[in-house]
Order: sequence, then C-alpha cells, then structure tokens
Amino acid sequence: MDLPLDLAPKVAEALAAGQPVVALESTIISHGLPRPDNLVAARRFEQILADAGVVAATIAVLDGQLKAGLTDDELQRIADEDIAKLSVRDLPIALGRGSSGATTVAATSAIADLAGIRVFATGGLGGVHRKASESFDESADLSVLANVPITVVSAGVKSILDIPATLERLETLSVPVLGYGTDRFPSFWLTDSGYELDWRVDGPEEVAAVMAARDALGQRAGIVVANPLPVDQQLDPAVHDRTLTEALRLADEQRLVDKDVTPFLLQTIVDLTGGDSLAVNLLIAENNIRVAAGIAQAWSVR
Repeated sequence: MDLPLDLAPKVAEALAAGQPVVALESTIISHGLPRPDNLVAARRFEQILADAGVVAATIAVLDGQLKAGLTDDELQRIADEDIAKLSVRDLPIALGRGSSGATTVAATSAIADLAGIRVFATGGLGGVHRKASESFDESADLSVLANVPITVVSAGVKSILDIPATLERLETLSVPVLGYGTDRFPSFWLTDSGYELDWRVDGPEEVAAVMAARDALGQRAGIVVANPLPVDQQLDPAVHDRTLTEALRLADEQRLVDKDVTPFLLQTIVDLTGGDSLAVNLLIAENNIRVAAGIAQAWSVR
C-alpha cells in the first residue's frame, strides 16, 4: 500500500522551495471549539500565518487520506461534521477503512513529519494525568515527541494534568523543553505553573539553532517550545484555582475514569468560568501560531 499522503499544492510548493510552513492540528476545530465559532477560528489561524508570510498546513485525515494543508471546503468539513478524534494508533485504522478524522497533537506531529514539516503550533500538549500511578493514563503526545523531530510551540500543558510528572517524563524521553522568553513552565490558562525550566530561549533564531544542532547530533526527538500567554491575557488565577478544584471534585464525585475525565474537566471549567476559559484558549492558540511563524521563518533561512 502506497502512503496516502496528500500535500496541498501551496504546502508542496513551499516545502520544495524551502519556504516556511507551520503545521496546525484539527482537533481544536472539531472538538475544542463550539460551532460555528470553530470555523471562524480555523480560518483566523491560517490567516495569521498567511499575514506573516508563512504557509499553513492544517493536518487531518479525510476519506482515508492523510492531509497536510486543507482547502476551505475541507476545513468546513472538519468544522461541521461529527468527525472522530484520531491519535497515532488510530491512523492505520482510519486509512484502512477509508474514514475521516481530526488529528491530535500526536497524530498531527506524525503526519507533519511524513510531509517534511518541522514546526507545529498547538494550544497545549497532552501529558501525564493526575493519579497516573493508578490509571497509567499518559498522553501519546509524549511518546510520539520522543521519536518525531518536530518543534512544537505550546502553552505548556493544561493544569488538569500532573505537570511535574509530565516534565519528568519529557526529561526521561530526552525531549528538550525550551521556555520562550521565560524560565518558568506555563500551564496553558496560566502564565506560570510554578515549575522552573532548565533552558530559556529569547527569539526564533535561537530555537532554529537548537533544531539544527539536534539534527547534527542525529537525535530524533522533537522539541517543546513552552510559550506562555502574557500575564494580562491569562485566566484570572483565583478563578482558575477555584474552578479547577471544583471540576476535579465533581469528576471524583462521578467516579469518572480514563478517557471520560479530560473532556468532562475541560467542559466543566468552561461552564464554571462562564466561557472565559474558552476565550483564553483562542488567545493561546493565536499567540502560539505567531511564535511558530517566526520559528519557521528562522528555520527556512538556515
């Protein structure tokens, strides 16, 4: 079976010419944002890159084909259809069945790597879940990043996860974590998780230099660029702490386990904050896309 990888013409042309390209995930469109705001946001994400002179490659699986770069009609399908969420383990099943799905961070990273794209902007990474010592619940994002040379710009990981355990796991997997303009690891809605980072970079050229050095060493793992929101854009810390505590309490009360926990917590936090957490999500995504654009440009001229 030949690899059913379809590069949008603009993506193929940019890669062939050594021009900057940034991969974007599609689960934020299909599962992360309400309709019809999700389509508006998806178009906005791509426009931010276009305005910066960077080609957007939104990643998805449509009708059994891996897609790197979507037409507007395809973007509408992701936004409008009740489509599956696909991680790496699901990709061969979707391809074998000729089905469609939106890609997680892990699946987006894997497909971007197949396409030759080196920079990826997302909201927040998956990580080690709370009580993982009992449930063994850990995102595939981490294991994929250990084996795919993608540079992922994210606002850390969501505070519903076990942040210190996630940082320890990234260290074990030899995945570098670079604080972008900070020595502190962000926790998605909050600028500072309270945990220090070993390494800081202060511009896209520094990130590109780390990428080049990693290639020269022959190391395959990706790089996490931890990009915090400005303090004045973060969710109010008092509101965050109160709603997170309540959401965790309600999840325990309902005895939720495994894959039911994360969507419940995220939706509960949206409800308890009156939608404020969702508005911050959009700011996070846009902020990360702008930083990824700069990194892709710096990488393209090396």
